[in-house]
Amino acid sequence: MKHIKYLIFAVIVSIFVSCDTEEFLNPLPDTAVAVDGFFQSDADVLAGVIGVYDALQGVNSNTVSNIGTVNRGVQFEHLLTEHRTDNTRNATLEGSKADFHRYVVSANNVESEDYYASMYEVIFRANNILNFIELADANNQAKYTAEAKFLRAYAYFKLVRMFGDVPLVTSVVGPTDNEALFTRIPEAQVYVQIVSDLQEAASVLDNSSKSRASKAAAQGILAKVYLTQPSPNYTGAQQLCEAIVNSSVFDLENDFHDVFYSELNDEIIFAIQYETGNSAESQSFSSEFTSSTRAGSEDGQNIVNNNLIADFALYGGNRTAESYVTFGTSNEVIKFLPEGSDITTSPPSYGGSARDAGNDYIALRYADVLLMHVEAIMAGGASTNSAAALSSFQAVRDRAGLTAAVSSITKDDLLVERRVELAFENQRWFDLLRFGVADAVLSAHATEMGYVFDARKLLLPIPSREINISGGLLSQNPGY
Repeated sequence: MKHIKYLIFAVIVSIFVSCDTEEFLNPLPDTAVAVDGFFQSDADVLAGVIGVYDALQGVNSNTVSNIGTVNRGVQFEHLLTEHRTDNTRNATLEGSKADFHRYVVSANNVESEDYYASMYEVIFRANNILNFIELADANNQAKYTAEAKFLRAYAYFKLVRMFGDVPLVTSVVGPTDNEALFTRIPEAQVYVQIVSDLQEAASVLDNSSKSRASKAAAQGILAKVYLTQPSPNYTGAQQLCEAIVNSSVFDLENDFHDVFYSELNDEIIFAIQYETGNSAESQSFSSEFTSSTRAGSEDGQNIVNNNLIADFALYGGNRTAESYVTFGTSNEVIKFLPEGSDITTSPPSYGGSARDAGNDYIALRYADVLLMHVEAIMAGGASTNSAAALSSFQAVRDRAGLTAAVSSITKDDLLVERRVELAFENQRWFDLLRFGVADAVLSAHATEMGYVFDARKLLLPIPSREINISGGLLSQNPGY
């Protein structure tokens, strides 16, 4: 992993982060605190906890362009998720970012490698905090522990669904502990750890924050874990979704537009925050979704596919006009327009800080929970007419202006509802896997688009760089 040398360095040297990149393969951002000499007080441990969120947030590519020295956190996630579905694609066939939508990702793909390393950076920072938790005030130790474990579970949940069996590291490790660092652990065992961490987080945290781990965030992610794990726990998922609903803390926004432009609103359960114009706290993915008038550094990403446009026409309701727009031949995402954008002009304008955007990454929102509630009640079946499921499903459709009463919900109904409700929020890939239709849907999509897809592509390759660092101990996924 790109940051293993830094992890070792962090536990034996007592200085702030300031590293020669020739010696340390992927040093943490300067704002992060991850060294043992620094941890002296509760405030220091809290700063370390915030540093775990910083790793998830990642570094804006407009600020530091060298992908070899920093991790992007979730800022590349749309490439590994939306682009590998029938939802979106890159505007060009050139470069490694275009590999995802064509299913030609190699073990040397730099964005896949960066995402893998980013999630392990979150995990390693979380483990580091747990190593120093006793230095926090006694009345804060349980909360800081719960936050660290929530973030560790969140990162592992991403990794296990994209890469399959992965190394399971739950403590700070030394330079010679290659077995812990590079032995791939069976998926089911990784899920056991994820569930344990999230259960602890849900039992400790409250709902006082939307930009940090909370009780509802832990419950909602755990519900999705229960629906996803090799042996689904539908009853547990239903109970968790109902606990969030019954908390009366969250609600659907009346206006779908406000979900994305009134940040940390009533619908948001967990979001990763960014700040417009602040190079240390901004993101660049919003600008990269533009194509007809290029505001980013690329020709355009997350360009909307025609079959998603067809589903919007049938099922989108008032969500359609708030999800994408067509400029000439370019169908562009508008859920995350940079601050100051005006798409009514010709050509459209994307404000003065498009590449330093402040749009939050929405990790979990209430509509997702309502639709997971339906899924849990359906329990892997073909349909349901449960009153509780109908109520949750109808609430989402009512907000979209689709108020005709629904008397039964099929698996296909639910999948398409999730598609148009959560489009471009990096959920479609995981939905297709969880519903057991990924191979069929993506094979048909690949045929339509002239790509080549087979079931082995459901897992990304373990990055070659990680295998090389491990001396071959880390094994590769089949077909790569």
